Amino acid sequence: MSDVVLALNAGSSTLKYALYRCENGAEHELTSATLPMHGSASAAVLDALLARLPAPEMATITRVGHRLVHGGEHTAPLAVDRATLARLHALAPLAPLHLPPALELLEAALQRLPAALHVACFDTAFHRDLPEVARRLSLPLELHERGIRRYGFHGLSYQYVLSVLGEPAPARLVIAHLGSGASLAAVLRGRCIDTSMGFTPSGGIPMGTRSGDLDPGVLLYLQRTQGWSREQLEQLVDHEAGLLGVGGSADMQDLLAREAAGDARAKLAVAWFAYALKKQIGAYVAALGGLDCLVFTGGIGEHAARVRELCCNNLAVLGIELDAEQNASNAPLIGRPGAACQVRVIATDEDRMICRATLALARSVQA
Repeated sequence: MSDVVLALNAGSSTLKYALYRCENGAEHELTSATLPMHGSASAAVLDALLARLPAPEMATITRVGHRLVHGGEHTAPLAVDRATLARLHALAPLAPLHLPPALELLEAALQRLPAALHVACFDTAFHRDLPEVARRLSLPLELHERGIRRYGFHGLSYQYVLSVLGEPAPARLVIAHLGSGASLAAVLRGRCIDTSMGFTPSGGIPMGTRSGDLDPGVLLYLQRTQGWSREQLEQLVDHEAGLLGVGGSADMQDLLAREAAGDARAKLAVAWFAYALKKQIGAYVAALGGLDCLVFTGGIGEHAARVRELCCNNLAVLGIELDAEQNASNAPLIGRPGAACQVRVIATDEDRMICRATLALARSVQA
């Protein structure tokens, strides 16, 4: 028996999708692409997507998996209907950039594909077992008990990397998912023990347009002395900070090209990003008690050799040494042979993990 699974991966401005035929325990990708999202026009985007799918498979879609960035207290994949959709909408304030378009798309998919099983797959699930010392934020207990704590994100990407590494995974592992959104995870014997993003996807290391961790006094200062509103502060933290704020562009490839041409602002932004990454790796080596493997993934992690070079420079004391030629070619293994820590580049595949999680839930329901 085979299943046809549509994986929907909605971001703040794009929709990635992939269609799979699944049989005999294997997923065979039939088609995939990325479409722009147009604010509240999720139904139109979904209609455009469905029109692109091969007609025979379109008629036999049995499962639809949806990536949701934030699950709140939800950890396992969740079958979604009209009743559960209302509960998910209540989570939107936790990730205002990502959840509203994803939930609008989910609602449209329920209408367009009513016979299929719809499954929500949460990026936060990978971090569900964070130790209490990593989970807690520097806030009163009352707020912690209201759910204001570290959740962590990019979980589907981290899960895929672990699946590629196989069993047993390296005992002490750091995964750096670097793209327009960026985070790191410290994984000890297959369990995430810490991650850089926190309560929302705005925290952690700096990103394309997001500030990452920022002295909260800066925001209070702008509010107190400049009269900035909540909307202005959100715009700053999520849309005007990070690489864009420092370097004038959120596109790492653009920054690298400008750096090569002698642009001082771009050079600073690249070095600043790599420095933040280096510090986070060092912190996680301390948390793990050493490091056996460092993995770079995501658009920047997979393609920006210069960032990896700057990040890993002077980390030989941690066992991290790059092979310059392999790094320049974005090879799968970029660490120096014989070094204490293996350094790898793995192309992530969140859509495949959405497919697998969706199938797993469907089979558990059938059982």
